[in-house]
Amino acid sequence: MSGKAIGKNFDLGYAGNVSRDRDRDNIIVSRVVKQGEQDILFGQAVVLNEDNTIQKIDEENTQEQCIGIAIREVKQTTNYFTSEGAYHQGDACSILTRGSITVKCNKGTPKAGGKVYVRTTQSESIENGGVGEFEAEQDTGNVELENVIFTTGQLDKNNIAEITILERRI
Repeated sequence: MSGKAIGKNFDLGYAGNVSRDRDRDNIIVSRVVKQGEQDILFGQAVVLNEDNTIQKIDEENTQEQCIGIAIREVKQTTNYFTSEGAYHQGDACSILTRGSITVKCNKGTPKAGGKVYVRTTQSESIENGGVGEFEAEQDTGNVELENVIFTTGQLDKNNIAEITILERRI
């Protein structure tokens, strides 16, 4: 009797997981989240401020200011009724500045080597607005990230895709 595969695909993981971690090109830095800013969820795009703090990208930022993506970490939750995955103001945030990472893709179908867009303004069609999260097609309220591509073009049932940051900005 010959063996057979069921033909199922595994999920790609969770937003913010460093993928292909054996890649020697992965570069991770740490910066403090600016006081008074919104929480940065794992897998969201971040920008560097002039005072060496970071914040989630928004409509006042350009794609050139995006330095990387917040990495998923094991953290002690401060709210025991939810299991939030976020960096709060004043927290040290680990950021992938070059390498591959899994992110939430809210719109479009990724293509291997395809362009990556990050949402900078709220969208009513996306749960929680999607600011700082990623998309596979150009739309009002998102900007293309240069030197960032979709790695495989796969999108799992949880809308998780893998992207690669080709060049670091800091």
